[in-house]
Amino acid sequence: MDNHQPAIDFKPVLKLFTPDAQCTWLLTELDPDGGLAFGLCDLGMGEPELGYVSLVELAAVRGKLGLPIERDLHFVADKSISAYAEESPRASAHRRLRQQLPPASGRRRSLFFDNSTKSNRL
Repeated sequence: MDNHQPAIDFKPVLKLFTPDAQCTWLLTELDPDGGLAFGLCDLGMGEPELGYVSLVELAAVRGKLGLPIERDLHFVADKSISAYAEESPRASAHRRLRQQLPPASGRRRSLFFDNSTKSNRL
């Protein structure tokens, strides 16, 4: 989709979750003919990501106690899907890591050669 238009950033319209696991899906789009939904998928492992998910696979998901996915009937989105993604633990961890990194210097050091002597010492 290279039409130089800004991407549409919808609010999630549906929140699904596993009552006996830590999985959550915030969905913005549904293609019932193709059997796919799009949204923020968090499988509870600290790596939530935006993407497509199969409706057939969602119907088959069971948590630790064998309970199926449920819809959060009280969920009302108050921000766009990209804002939810930015608030995810993964995005927060990346921001913290970037803040801890020292500023880049103009001089780079090779992993294989000492730049000052051109030897193979580290």
